[in-house]
Amino acid sequence: MINRRQWLQSAAGSAALLGLAGCASTPFATTPAISTGTGDLGVVVERATGKLAIVNTSQPRVLAEVEGLGDLSHASVVFSRDAASAFVFGRDGALSRVDLLQRRITGRVMQAGNSIGGAISQDGRLVAAQNYQPGGIKVFDARTLELVADLPAIGADGKASRVVGLADLPGHRFIYALFDAGEIWIADLSQPGVPKLTKFRDIGKQPYDALVTPNGRHYIAGLFGEDGLALIDLWDEQPRARRILAGYGRGQAPLPVFKMPHLRGWAVAGRHAYLPAIGRHEVLVVDTETWAEVDRIPVAGQPVFAMARPDGRQVWVNFAVPDYSRVQVIDTPSRRVVRTLEPGEAVLHMEFTPRGEAVWISSRDANRVSVIATDGFQTLAQLPLEAPSGIFFTSRAARVGL
Repeated sequence: MINRRQWLQSAAGSAALLGLAGCASTPFATTPAISTGTGDLGVVVERATGKLAIVNTSQPRVLAEVEGLGDLSHASVVFSRDAASAFVFGRDGALSRVDLLQRRITGRVMQAGNSIGGAISQDGRLVAAQNYQPGGIKVFDARTLELVADLPAIGADGKASRVVGLADLPGHRFIYALFDAGEIWIADLSQPGVPKLTKFRDIGKQPYDALVTPNGRHYIAGLFGEDGLALIDLWDEQPRARRILAGYGRGQAPLPVFKMPHLRGWAVAGRHAYLPAIGRHEVLVVDTETWAEVDRIPVAGQPVFAMARPDGRQVWVNFAVPDYSRVQVIDTPSRRVVRTLEPGEAVLHMEFTPRGEAVWISSRDANRVSVIATDGFQTLAQLPLEAPSGIFFTSRAARVGL
């Protein structure tokens, strides 16, 4: 076991390697380690100030705030295998690595002009960023943040496309959708210097987001340009993309979409998936054996996130404007809304504790995060934070597709 003097020497050495020694006013300054395991940690994005709040999930509280992360207006986070580092993808194209125990930035690279998310490989060695500008994905060594692959997204029409729906797959593989080209690609980086691309053409109009099912078998991309979704069974010997839920609007006049739904919440509970319907005040219930619609649940507004509690007993839903102060809870056995909550104005994100006894909810305009029990729905804590948005817990490190 190292003593405090050895630890301080090690920390100083790390700072010197980063070229940061003596920069006491920067967000890279070394701070003492905290006495908690990384499995008890999470982060909350403070989108207006470029900060990342490090939180304790068992005893809800803010442990520290890390500054200097740039434009976090559409930020997302993935975690290293040991759950000690958070990789933050900023809207300004920055990829930052934050040490959760030392509470500091340990690496940062401006890798694009406009980025909206990323993923980490199954073994934790590669980190990939999905980009709007210039499009495509870039893949980095998770330890050094050195670029190992630059994969432009040029569709069959010869034009560059924005990339969405990036997720990790077993092996050194990533899957993602080309919004402008209507395609889905799989990049195999078993040999990063010679990446192999598998391309699925004509999968539907404008795939806007996607999820990988918890078992890693199915990739589902929502389609903004038409009623329906695209699905790929990744276990097939020769995978192909096919449409599901085609025409779920059933000829109804399209409604204005106030905020794009998100599919990344893993709303798969038991045999069924619960998916937000674009522009509808409904959640679609889909049988994951047949991928046919079996029900639809009326909800308070246009759903943005539909997220399943870890045990699958509940699905929590938040909404676009003008209903974005509400959260509704669906009981999955009865498929009905059993509770409507109003935790604060402009609910942007929800995250369940690892075993689902509580859910954390960010309310941007109320400048707080509420921690709510999932059994009795009582508020357990409220944490004041500046314009909070995304909430990410380190339990994600052990899950595929997040």
